[in-house]
Amino acid sequence: MSSNSIEKNYLLKMTKKLFVKTHGCQMNEYDSAKMIDLLKAEEDFELVDSEDQADLLILNTCSIREKAQERVFHQIGRWRKIKEVKPDLKIAIGGCVASQEGEKIIKRAPSVDIVFGPQSLHNLPKLYKDKDSTNKPQVDISFPKLEKFDHIPMPDRGEASAFVSIVEGCNKYCSFCVVPKTRGHEVSRNVEDILKEVTILAEKGTKEIHFLGQNVNNFKGLYKGEISSLAKLIELTAEIENIERIRFTTSHPHEFKDDLVETYAKVPELVSHVHLPVQSGSDRILKLMRRRYTAEKYLILIDKLKKVRPDMRFSSDFIVGFPGETKQDFTDTMNIINEVKFDESYSFIYSARPDTPAAIMEDDVSQVEKKERLNILQARLNQLSYGYSRKMVGSLQKCLVTGISKKDPGQLQGRTICDRVVNFRSDSIDLVGQLINIRINDALPNCLRGSIQN
Repeated sequence: MSSNSIEKNYLLKMTKKLFVKTHGCQMNEYDSAKMIDLLKAEEDFELVDSEDQADLLILNTCSIREKAQERVFHQIGRWRKIKEVKPDLKIAIGGCVASQEGEKIIKRAPSVDIVFGPQSLHNLPKLYKDKDSTNKPQVDISFPKLEKFDHIPMPDRGEASAFVSIVEGCNKYCSFCVVPKTRGHEVSRNVEDILKEVTILAEKGTKEIHFLGQNVNNFKGLYKGEISSLAKLIELTAEIENIERIRFTTSHPHEFKDDLVETYAKVPELVSHVHLPVQSGSDRILKLMRRRYTAEKYLILIDKLKKVRPDMRFSSDFIVGFPGETKQDFTDTMNIINEVKFDESYSFIYSARPDTPAAIMEDDVSQVEKKERLNILQARLNQLSYGYSRKMVGSLQKCLVTGISKKDPGQLQGRTICDRVVNFRSDSIDLVGQLINIRINDALPNCLRGSIQN
């Protein structure tokens, strides 16, 4: 065997295999991508699409919904069987459940090697090395503010649409939410650092930037030594060459200030879609939720946005069956749905999260009643959404081509400026990342169908 062949085989053996599974929100997707970049850069990992191939399995967790912990331990149980066959395999648990449970994960599941929180993901390469050298479980669920952004590599590739995290943590302490405990207090990145990341993405082909934060519209990053705002950040981002669309998630209605509303009149790159969680239409329930606004204030905000951007579309979040929710409270929620006519929404039956004020509130609404209310609410939301889709049939929409269709590899997928998914037939993968005109031909329950128009 030649020396070149020996060296090649040695390098192949040295390259470690990484598999990452992500639960939860877009912030978790962003964090998972950064974990992969870190491990590739510092530990010579390569990503694989099979759990059985991996030397390191990472589960990035979410704790928002009921039974989140059990979902994690079920996954650990499945991975433990792989580890029985491959004893050198390492299992790492990150994200919000990891932050919430900490060492309890390892006590309950000794097959886990590493536990780390969302704010300590930059320490993952060190945790991996320490586990390797000491053979002792490693736990880091600290909250070192924005330290992770000093260690995460800048993007080495561009995508049609890219997430960029600008705010970490949350200070709102809604009574039902565990995020402040799992992701820490709210901190904002410096504007210059964000613009540097956006510029690199734009140079590598990214056309759309999607800013992320648990409370993204309360962004207060420093710019040239002074506190800035999301509105200012959007204006600066729109000036970067090749950036043609800008989105942000998730907004809190209480923090949606007038300067941000006015940005929709000044920045055409800002898309005509806002995700604005209302949670309930009942002022009584909103107060119990600690949401800091009333239904009337929410509707005033909706009207302001419609005035500056008449084609604006709204999506929202709803919690059904919050402790003590009466029939009148639920009627109030249906009233706000009918008033706003949301384009798309996410709705769930309330689930108690550990160590939150709502978890100890008296709940006298039966599960049967909660499910019935959820069915009524979702049926109305689906009706509204499908109605919007049908109205778009025949229209010409400028769409950003984001990739291959998830359901049909013979089609490409794009998004309209109001965030509707459009699938269309094309043989040219080169269209990904381009803005093109598509004629909408058909409306399906979860997407639109169209054809390219020159």
